[in-house]
Amino acid sequence: MASYDVIIIGAGPGGYVCAIRCAQLGLKTAIVEGRETLGGTCLNVGCIPSKALLHATHMLHEAEHNFASMGLKGKSPSVDWDQMKAYKDDVIGQNTSGVEFLMKKNKVDWLKGWASIPEAGKVKVGDDTHEAKNIVIASGSVPSALPGVEVDNEKGIVVDSTGALELPKVPKKMVVIGAGVIGLELGSVYARLGAEVTVVEYMDAVCPGMDKDVQRTFKRILEKQGLTFIMGAAVQGVETTKTKGKVKYQLKSGGDENQLDADVVLVATGRKPYADGLGLDALGVKLTDRGQIATDGHWATNVNGLYAIGDVIEGPMLAHKAEDEGMAVAEVLAGKHGHVNYGVIPGVVYTTPEVATVGATEDALKAEGRRVKVGKFNFMGNGRAKAVHQGEGFVKIITDAETDRILGAAIIGPSAGDLIHELCVAMEFGASAEDVALTCHAHPTYSEAVREAALACGDGAIHS
Repeated sequence: MASYDVIIIGAGPGGYVCAIRCAQLGLKTAIVEGRETLGGTCLNVGCIPSKALLHATHMLHEAEHNFASMGLKGKSPSVDWDQMKAYKDDVIGQNTSGVEFLMKKNKVDWLKGWASIPEAGKVKVGDDTHEAKNIVIASGSVPSALPGVEVDNEKGIVVDSTGALELPKVPKKMVVIGAGVIGLELGSVYARLGAEVTVVEYMDAVCPGMDKDVQRTFKRILEKQGLTFIMGAAVQGVETTKTKGKVKYQLKSGGDENQLDADVVLVATGRKPYADGLGLDALGVKLTDRGQIATDGHWATNVNGLYAIGDVIEGPMLAHKAEDEGMAVAEVLAGKHGHVNYGVIPGVVYTTPEVATVGATEDALKAEGRRVKVGKFNFMGNGRAKAVHQGEGFVKIITDAETDRILGAAIIGPSAGDLIHELCVAMEFGASAEDVALTCHAHPTYSEAVREAALACGDGAIHS
C-alpha cells in the first residue's frame, strides 16, 4: 500500500495542474486516470481537438473566400477528411504526451485505472488501495442527455461532441441540438466543410446568458456563414434509420410538431458533473440541488480530507476555471492561501469571429439597479482587422457610472479570446476604463479596438 500527501482523481486540466502545483510545493503526489492518455476531456476529446478542426476549416474558408482578393490565385484546396482528422489526432498526441512528461518531471505518480474511495483517506485503483492525507476529486463532466434522444457515437448518426470529432465522413445535412459554445463551434466546423447545418435551440438567443448585443451580432454573422437557426424550439425526440436521423421538435409558441432530416444529429445540450463509481453516496458526501459536489470556500467537502474542483463543483464548466481551482487547492493543502476570483473568469467561443466575455453583462447590472456606462467600438474602425477581412464585430466595455471601474466586457471579433485578457487584468487590479484608455497600444493591432472602447467610456473613441 502506497502512502501519499495527496491523491488527485482525474487528470484533466484541473487535476493535472493541481498535481503539478502540489508536487512543486513539496507534497508527495499521485494522480489517478483511467484513460490511456492524460489530459482529460479537454485535451483528448474537447477543447484541443475541436480547436484543431476549427483552425483547419478556417484556413479552408480563407482559401475559398478571401485568397483571390489578396492576389492568391488558384484552385481552392480539396478536403481530405481522413488527413484532417489525422492532423487533429497528432495535435492531441503532442499535448497529452506533454502532460505525461510534466508528471514525470515533477515526480507525480500516475496510478493507471479508475478510482473509488472506499473510506476517507483511501483511494482504490484496480486491486490496489492507497492511503492519502488528502484526496482531490477532479473527475470532470460528461455530455448531458436529452430525453427522447439516444446518443450512439459508434453508429455515427446521433452523436455527442466526442462522436462529432470522429465522423467517418462529412455529412451533407447536420442538425445541431443546442446553440451553446459546443454546438456553434462544431456546427461551424462542418458548415465550412460543406455541410448544411441547422441549429435547433430551446431558448430565444444563441449562447444563453451572454451579452445581448453579442448574441444578436453573433447569430447574424453565423447566418451569413451558412448556418440556419430555429429558435424557441423544444426537441421532442430523434428517430433513426440505418443511415439517417429525423429530429422532431415543436415551437414553444405553439403549432404542430415539425421535423428535420439529417445525416448526423449533434446533441450539444451542455454537460453534467461526472463522479460515477467513486462511492460518494457511501461516504456521505454532500451534493448540491444540481448534483454537484458541495464545497466550502477552500474547496473542501463535508468529508474530512476530501476536496473537489472543476466541473464536479459549482461554477462555469471551463478548463481554466478548473486549473485555477487546482492551483488554489494545492496552495491550501500546502498550508498557504489559495484564491480564485470567480468574478474575473473569461469565457470564449472559438468560432470565426471569436467571442469572449468577462464579468457582468449590461442587462444583469441594470437589473441590480447599478448605474453603468458603456463604451463600444466596432472592428470596422480598426485598420488591422479590415486588412485581414475581419472587420465585423465590436468591443464593449461596461463600467460603473460613478467610479469608471470596469465591471464587465464583451468582444466579438478577431482574436477576441486573447484580447479579453487585457480587460481581465484590468478588472483584477480594479482598473478604470480611463486606465486602459491612457495606456499606449501598438499600431496597427486588434488591441487598439479595446483602447477605443475604453475611450468611448469617456469623451469618445477616436476612430468612430
